[in-house]
Amino acid sequence: MTFSWSILIDLGIVSLALLTATLIRARVPFFQKYLIPNSVTAGFLLLPFYNFLAPLAGLNTEGLGNLVFHLLSLTFISMCLRKIPRKASGKSVFSMAIAILSQYSIQSLLGIGITFLFIATIIPDLFPSFGLLITLGFALGPGQAFAIGKGWEEYGFIGGGTVGLTFAALGFLWACFAGILIINRARKKNWIDKNSNNPIGIKNNEISHTEDSGTAAGFGAIDPMAYNLAVVLGIYLITFLFLKLLTFLLSFAGGLGADLATSLWGITFIFAAMIAVAAKRLFSALRIDFSIDNRHLNRIAGTSVDFMVAASIGAISLVIIGRYWLPIMVMGILGVAVTAVSLFWLSSRLFRDHVFYRTILIFGAMTGTLPTGLALLRVIDPEFETPAASDYMYAVGIVFFFAIPFIFSMNFPAYGYSTGNSIYYWITVCIYFSYLIFVLVAFRIIAGKGAFLKSGKIWLIK
Repeated sequence: MTFSWSILIDLGIVSLALLTATLIRARVPFFQKYLIPNSVTAGFLLLPFYNFLAPLAGLNTEGLGNLVFHLLSLTFISMCLRKIPRKASGKSVFSMAIAILSQYSIQSLLGIGITFLFIATIIPDLFPSFGLLITLGFALGPGQAFAIGKGWEEYGFIGGGTVGLTFAALGFLWACFAGILIINRARKKNWIDKNSNNPIGIKNNEISHTEDSGTAAGFGAIDPMAYNLAVVLGIYLITFLFLKLLTFLLSFAGGLGADLATSLWGITFIFAAMIAVAAKRLFSALRIDFSIDNRHLNRIAGTSVDFMVAASIGAISLVIIGRYWLPIMVMGILGVAVTAVSLFWLSSRLFRDHVFYRTILIFGAMTGTLPTGLALLRVIDPEFETPAASDYMYAVGIVFFFAIPFIFSMNFPAYGYSTGNSIYYWITVCIYFSYLIFVLVAFRIIAGKGAFLKSGKIWLIK
C-alpha cells in the first residue's frame, strides 16, 4: 500500500530549518541584537534549498505554498477564539485602530500610484494589482499576501503568490533592522522612559501568556491541547464546507458568479475568522466557553505563525524575483519609508499615553507581523506593563471589520484587468481614498486642536 508523505516531508524540512535557526540564534549575537525571529532565519535557509537543491530530489515549493495558505486560516481561527482578559480604554483602542487603518490606505494608495507610473512609462505590462502587495506583504502578512497574490494568478498575474511572499520577507527585514535603529534613536532623543531601557529577555524573545483557569480537561479524558486543536480544525472544516456551498450557489450566477467564487477562496482566512467569532459566541451561549483557553490557543497560533513565516520565505521563487526586481526594489524601499514617516507623524499627535510604545508596536506589525511588533515592544517594555499590547489586540478586532470591504476591493483591479474594464481601477482608488478621508477625520476629532501642530516635524514631542 502506498501512502502520501508529501506534506510530512515539507513539514520535516521546515522543522529542521527552524531547529537550525534556533541554534544559530543561540550562538550568534547578531541575530539576538537585531531581534531576527527564528522563523525568518529558517525561511532564508529554506530559500536556496527549495530553489536549487530540492528540485534535484523532485521537490518543489507547491507544498510550502499550501502550508502557508492553511496555516494562515488556522492562525486567524486561534486568535479569534481567544478571550481578551483586560478591559481597555475605548479612546486608546480606537486611536490604535485608526493608526492601523491609516497604513492600510496609505500603503495601498502608494502601491497603486507607483504601479500606474510604471505602467505608463517603462513596464506597460505590469499587473495593475502589483502595488497592493505592499499592503498585503507589509501590513497583512505573508499568508494573506500569498493567498490573494496566488488568486490573482488566475487573472494573469504570473508569480503573484511569490511576489506577495517577497514583499512579506522584505517587511520582516525592515521591521527587524529599521525597528532596532528607531528604538536606539528614540533612546538618544529621550522618547522612552528611562526605567524601561533594560531589554530583559531579548535573547530568547519569549512572550509569556496568561494562564486561564478554564481548561478542556473538564470535558473528559482528552488532552487540553488536543481539544483546543480539535475546535480550531473543526471550525476550519466548517469554513471549507461553507465556501463549497457558497461556490455552488454562485455557480447559478454564471461567469460573474464563478469569478467571485474564485476570489472568495483566496480570502478563506476572512471566512475562517468570521466563523470562529460565531463559534466563540455559540460556546458562550452554551456556557462551555471555559473549555477553550488562551494558553493553548496562543500555542496553536504561535506554532502556526512560526511554520507559516518560514515556509512563506522558503516558497519564494528567485526566477520570479528576477523578473520583477525593479518594481519590488522601488516599492519595497518607498513602502517602508512612507510607512515610517506617516505612522510616526500620525502617532505622535494621536496618542495621549505611552506614545512611542504604541508606535513601535504598530510599526513592527505594519511591516512584519504582530509577533515582530511584540518583539520590538518587548525591547522597551519587557514585561508588557504598558497597555500597548492589549490595546492593540482590541484594536485589531475593530480593524478586522473595517478591513473586510478593504480586502474584498483588492480584487477589483485584477478583475478589471481580466475583463478589460478600467472602471474597476478607479473604484478601487476611490475606496482607498475614502478610507484615508475617514482616517483623517477621525484623527482630527481625536487629536483635537493639536492635530496639525508643527506639521513639519515627523515626531512631535508633547
